[in-house]
Amino acid sequence: MRLMIVGHLEGHISAAGKIALQRGAKVMHCEDAEQALGALRNGKGADLVMIDVKQKIGPFIEALRNERIHVPVVACGIGTDARAAVKAIQDGAKEYVPLPPDAELIAAIFEAVTEENNTMIASDPAMKQVVSMAEKIAPSEATVLITGESGTGKEVMSQFIHRKSKRGNGAFIAVNCAAIPESLLESELFGHEKGAFTGATARRLGKFEEANGGTLLLDEVSEMHPLLQAKLLRAIQEREITRIGSNEAVKIDVRIIATSNRNLEESVTKGEFREDLYFRLNVVNIRLPSLRERKGDLPALAQFFIDKYSEQNGVATKKLSPTATAKVAAHHWRGNIRELENTMHRAVLMSVEDPMEEGAIHIAGMVSSAPSAPNPTAKAPDPAGVSGAGREGSVQNEGAVVSLIGRTIADVERDMIVNTLDHCLGNRTHAANILGISIRTLRNKINQYRIEGLEIPEA
Repeated sequence: MRLMIVGHLEGHISAAGKIALQRGAKVMHCEDAEQALGALRNGKGADLVMIDVKQKIGPFIEALRNERIHVPVVACGIGTDARAAVKAIQDGAKEYVPLPPDAELIAAIFEAVTEENNTMIASDPAMKQVVSMAEKIAPSEATVLITGESGTGKEVMSQFIHRKSKRGNGAFIAVNCAAIPESLLESELFGHEKGAFTGATARRLGKFEEANGGTLLLDEVSEMHPLLQAKLLRAIQEREITRIGSNEAVKIDVRIIATSNRNLEESVTKGEFREDLYFRLNVVNIRLPSLRERKGDLPALAQFFIDKYSEQNGVATKKLSPTATAKVAAHHWRGNIRELENTMHRAVLMSVEDPMEEGAIHIAGMVSSAPSAPNPTAKAPDPAGVSGAGREGSVQNEGAVVSLIGRTIADVERDMIVNTLDHCLGNRTHAANILGISIRTLRNKINQYRIEGLEIPEA
């Protein structure tokens, strides 16, 4: 882990740094927020910033947000000044740590912020085979393409490969190609010079340079615009990049891991993804099984999330009751591990019994993993759901159909999108997967609803 400490803190800075070093962190010290911002712009990446509460925390966090530098910030200060702590949290800090530092407290914050887990839950044979392959190819320099449905843990597998590689002590930098607008993704990846475009107030190193000597994860690479795909291909082939607004090539030493929840071969056939880039990325392909293909891991994964969110919410951890375990095992888990995680998080908050009761596990639209046998006499459902309303058995839920009459398609679509986002605790990728639309389409709908003044669930 890379820790950036900002400020003087009256000599306690060395004590905090020493604790971090003992925990295996790489520590960098900056005199003030401006110097810290400059270091982050110039590729001196950090996984966590600890900043003196006397610094201008609000403007610092706002600058990070404006420049799309994603790093959690923890405020710290001498003693336990309640007002300073409250203001720091209001300004956007994740936590407030009183100084002199307590070793266990700092260790707990490191763990909570980074959420690193060096083990893979893989007792199911389908997952064991995947982990075995990942361990074999990890020490190589080969580019890896990880595929699988949304929510199967592609980023977790990427981190696992990085930790097992020769670059394990280097930086691991992740870029979500679906979450960043096309107009900004080029700058995010390759960086820019001061004045390269409106808003470029200073030179900014991109993720390629920040990941130098380590691993760069291109998450959901299938969402990248074809014009940017050409520049990415050149960077991989030539091992050099050019910042926006510059003519000078910069050599890079980066291992690429890419992920996609789409069938990239189909995207190549449709002309949506470059064939030459696909071959460059697909040197090693690791396909992650869906959760319904690795049912043997369900109990361990469910318990892992129960333990995790019990600790986060300050409640006693529980075991699943037999009926609750059966309910988890019966679900289809279209959203895979991400859906399971959200479900168990809610269950921790709702449970009132020990062991955890079945009623605490709320699963919207629960579908059994075992499909029912087809009825040969059944007719195809009426798409409109109304033409056969008078015939027995033609409508499965008349109340639901009646409630839609008189409403526009746009209204129904809006409610469906917002309710699905709420069910997914604001997770865009998971919601898009459930709705069967692309993340780009979902983002456009969300922007439209915000303009209309609608409140959208946040992650």
